[in-house]
Amino acid sequence: MQLKNIIFATVKHLPLLTKVLLMLVTSALIPLMFPSDGQGEHYDYAEGSIWRNDDLVAPFDFSVQKTPSEIEQQTAAAKAELTLYYHYDPTAYGRAVEQLNTLARHRDGLNLKQLRRTVDSIYSIGYVETPEDMPDFENHTLILLDGNIGSEHTANEYVTAVDVASHLLRDSVLVPSIVYDANRTRVELDSRISQMVTSTGMVKQGQRIVAKGETVTPVTARIIASLEQENDKLFRDNYHPWGRYAGQLILCIISFVALYMFLKNTRHSILEDNRKVTFVMVLVLLASAATALVSSQRPELVLIVPLCIVPIMVRIFFDMRVALYVHIITIIILANMVPNPFEFIFYQLIAGMMSIVTVRNFESRSKFFVVSGVIFLSYALIYTFGVLSQESTLDGITLDRYLVFFLNALLTLLAYPLIFVFERMFGLTTNLTLMELSSTNTPALRELSRNAPGTFQHSMQVANISEDLINEIGGNALLAKVGALYHDIGKVAAPLYFTENQNGGFNPHDELEYRESAAIIIQHVRSGLELAKKYHLPSAVQDFIRTHHGTTMTGYFYAKQRNEHPDEPIDAADFQYPGPTPFSRETAVVMIVDSVEAACKSLKNPDNEAIGRLVDQIVDSKISQNQLQNCDLTFGDISRVRNMLKTKMLSIYHARISYPVVNSQTTNRK
Repeated sequence: MQLKNIIFATVKHLPLLTKVLLMLVTSALIPLMFPSDGQGEHYDYAEGSIWRNDDLVAPFDFSVQKTPSEIEQQTAAAKAELTLYYHYDPTAYGRAVEQLNTLARHRDGLNLKQLRRTVDSIYSIGYVETPEDMPDFENHTLILLDGNIGSEHTANEYVTAVDVASHLLRDSVLVPSIVYDANRTRVELDSRISQMVTSTGMVKQGQRIVAKGETVTPVTARIIASLEQENDKLFRDNYHPWGRYAGQLILCIISFVALYMFLKNTRHSILEDNRKVTFVMVLVLLASAATALVSSQRPELVLIVPLCIVPIMVRIFFDMRVALYVHIITIIILANMVPNPFEFIFYQLIAGMMSIVTVRNFESRSKFFVVSGVIFLSYALIYTFGVLSQESTLDGITLDRYLVFFLNALLTLLAYPLIFVFERMFGLTTNLTLMELSSTNTPALRELSRNAPGTFQHSMQVANISEDLINEIGGNALLAKVGALYHDIGKVAAPLYFTENQNGGFNPHDELEYRESAAIIIQHVRSGLELAKKYHLPSAVQDFIRTHHGTTMTGYFYAKQRNEHPDEPIDAADFQYPGPTPFSRETAVVMIVDSVEAACKSLKNPDNEAIGRLVDQIVDSKISQNQLQNCDLTFGDISRVRNMLKTKMLSIYHARISYPVVNSQTTNRK
C-alpha cells in the first residue's frame, strides 16, 4: 500500500519532478565544463587609474616581485655570462675521413689529397659545435670535460663552422669533435636563474598598500600584482577541486531556483510546458559550453563568445521579461567561472539589454544585422569610455579588443539558423515562421483558394477580424491571424458540402442522411490536421484547426434529426465535434469570429439590431456550452469582443445605397 502511494505521488508530481531534474542536471553540468584550476583574489584596477575600492591593506607578509621585463633582463644577463660545457668525441675524426672517402667515390674531380690535408688540419686543432641558441657564442667561456675534470677554454682556440671556407666540407664531411653538452649547460643556467633575486622588497601584514581615491602609481601597481600572485599561490596550495565544484553547484542551483520562482509567478505557461523549460536549459548549457571552451584556451578572449544569442532566442520564442531574466541568470552563473567577473557582467548585461530591446517586433531577417550592429556598438562604447574613466586618457585602447567585439557581433548572426533548429527540436513557433505562413502564396492556402474559394474568402475575413480583436484585448495577433487563415483547410477534401462553396443551388446534403452529413462536416477537422502535417504546419497553428469548433454540435443536422425522427434514439456523439475546446485567447477569439462571420451571411436584413442580437446569441451560446472555460479570456475581454464584432459585422454586411441609373441620352444632351 505504501509503495502504491509512492507511485501515485510520483506520477502526480511527475511534471514538477521533471523540471527539477532538468535544472539539477544543468546545474551539475555547468561547473564540470570549466577549468578546474582557479585563482586567488584579484582586484579591479589599472595603472594610472583611481583606486575606487576601500583601502587595501596587506593581509599577510609578502615580497614585492620584479616586473616580467626586469626578470627577463636578469635572465638575459645570466645567459650572456653562462659557461658552456663540452666533451671530446674521439670518433669524430674517423667518421669525417670515412665520409670524405665516400664522397670522393661518388664525385669526380675532387682533390682528395688537399681536402684530406684540410680535414687533418681542422681536427688537429679541434672542430667545435656552435649552439643554436647562443648567437654570441664566441664571448662565452668553454669548459671541456674529461670525466669529472674540466679545462677552461675560449671559442677562439677551436675551428668553428664559420671558419671553414669549403661548403662541401662543412655540410657533408665535418663532424664536431668538441661536442656541446646541452644538458650540463642547462643545469648551470637553471642554477644561475634560481639564485637570481626576483623581489625588490617586502610588505608587512597590516601595511596599507593604497587608499581609496588614490592614484594607482607604477610602484603601487607592482605591489598589488605581487599580492595577487601570492593569493594565487595560497589558493593553489589549499585548492580542493570537489569543494570548488560543490560551491559552484550550489550557486547554480540557487540561480535556477530564482528563475523557477520568476516563471512560476509571472510566466506559469512556460513552466507548465516541459519543452519550453528544456529549451531554456539547453540554451544556458550551450552558452556555458562555449564560454568554458574559450576560457580554457584563451581566457582573455572570453568576450568573443556571443552570449547575446541567449536573450535574442528567448525573446523571439517568448517575451522581453523572460529574455531579460534568463540572460541575467546566465551571466550571473558564468561570471563566477570567468576572469574579471565585474567587467564580464557589465559588458554582457548592457549588450544583452540592448539586443532584447532591438529585437522587439522581430519579423524580418534584416533585423538580425541591426541587432548585430547594436551589440558591436554597445561593446565598443563600453570599452572606449571604460578605458577613459579608468585611465583619464584613451592611450590604453588596443584595436584588438574592437576585433573581438566585431567577431562577437558576427557570431551573433548564428541566432538565425538556430531559430529554425530549435523550432524543429522543441515544436515551438516564432513570429518569423508565422510571417512566412501568413502569405496567401503558401502551398496550403493556394490549394484552399483553388479548390474551396468560398472557404478561402471566409478564412481571410476571419483572419483580419481576429487580428484586430487580439490587438484590442491583448495577445499574439499574428498567431491569431495565421491560425484563422488555416483553421478550415480541411474543407478542401469535400468543398461542395459546405455552403460557402456551393453554386447553382445544388446541395449534396439533400441526398444524404443527417448523420452522414454531420459526419462529413465533422470530418473537415480531421482532414485539416492531416493536411497540416502534410504541409508541416507548426503545432501552434494546428491548435486552431482542432479547437475552432470545440466540442459543439453540428446544430443544423442535429436539430433536423430530432425534429424529423422524434421517436428514434439519437447518439449525440454522432453530431458532436471531437474538440478540444479553446485553451488560449487566440483560439477562443477565432472560434467566436468563425461562428459570427458564417452566421452573418445568412441574415436577410443585416441591420444594427439583427447583427447585435446574433453576436450576443453566439457568444452566449459558447459560454453556456462551456466552450470558453479553458481559455484566459476575462468578462471584460468578452465584452470588448462583443462590441467590436458588432461594429465590424455591421460595417461589412450593412445594406448598400441603391444608386439610380443615369440616362445616357440625357447625359449626351448636356
